[in-house]
Amino acid sequence: MKINRRKLLSLMGISPVVLAGVPTFADPAKKRGARASVDSGKIEVLNPRGFPPAIQLIPMAPRVASLDGKTVYLVSDGFEGADRFLNQIAVWFSKNMPSVKTIYRLKAGGLAGDDPKLWAEIKANGAAMIMAYGH
Repeated sequence: MKINRRKLLSLMGISPVVLAGVPTFADPAKKRGARASVDSGKIEVLNPRGFPPAIQLIPMAPRVASLDGKTVYLVSDGFEGADRFLNQIAVWFSKNMPSVKTIYRLKAGGLAGDDPKLWAEIKANGAAMIMAYGH
């Protein structure tokens, strides 16, 4: 039985170039113009993932003990259907927790945009916020 080496290597995730003995692009000797030794038996590769930046953790906002008599902002980023979803949340609050006041706001700038005026309003007047992000 004859084995097709190229197909076998591609199934293993290895380039068929390995069969030809061609030095890799990461070979520093090649960059200087020198010819790499094919007989060395070593292959130098680079990690395609690179090095991700350090992650800065941000703690969650403190929880509100009770929503009774408080204001909850219902904020949409403008994604289709978010307004209807937040309206259903407002209906739930009016039926189940009538002492909670809900205010609907549309965030300026869409998903990634900042809205400093809205954040200031929520900090000044609200106890909590429910944000509806689209996908």
